[in-house]
Formats: sequence, structure tokens, C-alpha cells
Amino acid sequence: MGDHIRRRRLVLSITQEEAAQQLGANPWTVHNWEAGKTKPGMQFIPALVAFLGYDPEPVDTGTLAGRLVLRRCELGLTQQEAAKAVGVDPDTWAGWERGKRVATKAHMRAAAEFLENPGTASQLAQGRGR
Repeated sequence: MGDHIRRRRLVLSITQEEAAQQLGANPWTVHNWEAGKTKPGMQFIPALVAFLGYDPEPVDTGTLAGRLVLRRCELGLTQQEAAKAVGVDPDTWAGWERGKRVATKAHMRAAAEFLENPGTASQLAQGRGR
């Protein structure tokens, strides 16, 4: 991810401080991302995708697992936050993202609601104080 950020920043001819402002991050954080010392947290993914103009880690949206990962990343939610939002255990959510079968009708409805209802998804992101 850091290489993507650095290349885009250099193409735009901006400093790490300016990139940090655009991304809502600290300049040292951007430096650490570019140096490969740390990875961006989920809360930065929507801003990074907008900054880069593409998703540097695309997922297979042809699967339920891929669609869940994509929606969660679009919202900048962690697996734990997404699990809490739909009322399942974080291990259950992580299993869904790894491609495990959604075992119950109630869980299938919860996953479908997460994917299909933009209003609910927006409330989830706003509920994090963003």
C-alpha cells in the first residue's frame, strides 16, 4: 500500500504533510505507510481509495465474501465493527469473509441487509463518529 501512496503523492507533486491533510492523517503516519513500517487502518481506506483513484487491494466481488469485504472497506469498518452492526460474533463475520457458508437464514438476512441497504450502511459509518 505504501508504494501506491508514495507514487500518487509524487505524481501530484505534494508533500507528505499535504497528503496527510487530504487523508485525514498525521504526516508521520503517511511517512510510516510509505516506508512500509505500518499499514493504514480501516478508517483510512475510503480516503485512500479516493486519493489513489483506485483500490490497491481489489477483491472478488463475484462472491458473497468479496462483496462483504468491499462494503466493509468502503465504510471503513473493521471486521469487529461490521459484526457488531449486524449482530454476529466477529469470528462468524471473519469466516464469511474467508468464504465460509452463511449457515442460518437470520445470518443471510443480516448479510443481505448490510450489502443492500445504503441507509443502514451510512448509519454504521456515521455511528463511528466520522
